[in-house]
Amino acid sequence: MAPTPHVPLPKWAAAAAVLPRPAWNTNRNLVVTHPLLSLLESCASFRRLLQLHALLTVTGLAAHRFPASRLLAFCALSTPPRLAHAAAILARVSPGPNAYMLGTMMRGFLRARLPASALGLFRRVVQDRLPADARTFVFAVKAAAAAAAAESKHGGNPSGGEAIHCAALKCGFVGESVLVRNALVHFYANHRSLDDACKMFDEMPERDVVSWTTLVDGYARAGLGDEAWKLFCKMVVVGGMRPNAVTLVAAVSAIGQMGLLAFGIMLHKYVTEGGVARSVNLDNALVDMFGKCGCVRSAREVFDGMEVRDVYSWTSMVNAYAKCGDLESAEQLFEDMPRRNVVSWSCMIAAYSQLNQPEEAVWLFREMIAAGVDPIDATLVSVLSACAQLGCLGLGSWIYENYIVSNKIGLTVNLGNALIDMFAKCGDVGEASRLFGEMAERNVVSWNTMIMAHAVHGQSEEVIRLFERLKGENIVPDQITFLGLLSSCSHSGLVSEGRQYFKEMEMLYRIEPRVEHYACMIDLLGKVGLLEEAFEIARGMPMEADEAGWGALLNACRMHGNVEIGACVADKLVELDPSDSGIYVLMSQIYASKNKWDQVKMLRMTMRDRGVKKNPGCSSIEVEGKFHDFLVADVSHACSEEIYAALKNIYFHLKQEGYVPPT
Repeated sequence: MAPTPHVPLPKWAAAAAVLPRPAWNTNRNLVVTHPLLSLLESCASFRRLLQLHALLTVTGLAAHRFPASRLLAFCALSTPPRLAHAAAILARVSPGPNAYMLGTMMRGFLRARLPASALGLFRRVVQDRLPADARTFVFAVKAAAAAAAAESKHGGNPSGGEAIHCAALKCGFVGESVLVRNALVHFYANHRSLDDACKMFDEMPERDVVSWTTLVDGYARAGLGDEAWKLFCKMVVVGGMRPNAVTLVAAVSAIGQMGLLAFGIMLHKYVTEGGVARSVNLDNALVDMFGKCGCVRSAREVFDGMEVRDVYSWTSMVNAYAKCGDLESAEQLFEDMPRRNVVSWSCMIAAYSQLNQPEEAVWLFREMIAAGVDPIDATLVSVLSACAQLGCLGLGSWIYENYIVSNKIGLTVNLGNALIDMFAKCGDVGEASRLFGEMAERNVVSWNTMIMAHAVHGQSEEVIRLFERLKGENIVPDQITFLGLLSSCSHSGLVSEGRQYFKEMEMLYRIEPRVEHYACMIDLLGKVGLLEEAFEIARGMPMEADEAGWGALLNACRMHGNVEIGACVADKLVELDPSDSGIYVLMSQIYASKNKWDQVKMLRMTMRDRGVKKNPGCSSIEVEGKFHDFLVADVSHACSEEIYAALKNIYFHLKQEGYVPPT
């Protein structure tokens, strides 16, 4: 390096020389004696960096690798990164950038969320055969992981990590560097294959806490809580490793997935008494875990003890209350949240939908949209479930057109299933079938949803056709599949087919029939008049028949006028729910069909003595986004006069056409 000319330093130089090391300067062991470069090491302002760069250019130092690398480090690693200036420095360095400088620039691209540009620099390192260090490969793996995540969101095929793996093998870093191995384990665990991650982990000659934590976290993120917990225990007992806060977050998440409260309490005790450094992420994981395990009190204790809370802390606590059915506390906490994100809104909407308050779910969704918060697929799944409960086809169709057709949100399997269910329950089976046919990916839930849709609408031929297609695509049917099949057979009176499917369920697929399957068979046999066989099934079940099974049989007795079996069934139903008015009404109809008016009178007296009252029939209808409920002979509605006038007009025209109502 040629001698540098003397250049007077700026006035702020003396004060800057004693400033603390700025955040971009991560090289703690570097000793610099040159006055200009020493000033650069403590520079924290881009305006002053430009002044220093000008001075270094005048002295001729800016073109040399070391001064250029420090200028580059500031531009690439400061907040925000100055990538255009960094690129200009990189282009002028003589005799060209080395692998260290390209690695620094890769870090800058990663900070700016430009993984493709970082990978481009790594290819330059490989093509120019520059002597790279382990950190260059680590940055390359991180860039490949970020690029893979971006490509998978847009339906692309994530790749790149394997190529970097091969390059690292050729350079000897896979065998020598635990940093590179940890980065590859992380890549495979989170973006490609847990099998490859395990293979890489098992082949490591030495492992540190990061190695174990990466794989534990990979299992937890994949929803394999039991595997994550087993590996965590192996890490502590066999590996002799002391878990850090990140390891504990993954382990706590695994416990929440498994719902094992005892282990959760044990880990919480370790965190509070073992001197573990607390973090917001760890406390959030504990709140979430206790909530999933149903221990709201412990979740609240952790939440109240947090010195710092973020939006996920509040959301986890809201979710904990919602999981245990305490909607009042969940609502209050939701109202008290200092800030909400889409996950917070989605959590509360899901709580309403799952706890049979669909009107509130729909109302809150409208509030969320009015607040300018864009939904995610999980939000739409919950709202569509509420629409299905309400028969709210208008809102469900709007969601489909506004978010799916317009490609604002991708059609995932869960979202597609929710849409099919909504269309079917709102009566538009044709649209449900069309959407089912267009789904690029379907699981057994997709098939079950479509089978149940046709079953509910009495389309037994379509149900059987779908079942045959399901088997042809190597989808293994489950309990819900056969519930749809048996329900369809019951609706259409297909006795031989129902018996065949019931037998096939046990013999071929090893599915143990549940009480719902028996109820379908009882209903099927009862409807066609095989009351004795249906009665024997109800009495011979391996479990106690429920109200649905006995109720189906009692209704069959009413249809066929069987007093003897009807009386026995009614006694069973009264034992299950003595306040159910439907039992007395059906039995009264059976007695009345046989002109046994004394028994009818006794039943009415029994109802009066027991305080049993017949619940009035209720209907609900949606008009322009508002729901209207009507009871039998209801005149409380604001438009009741117009409604009854319209009904009277309809009846008049029906009579004119010769219609005679059934009696």
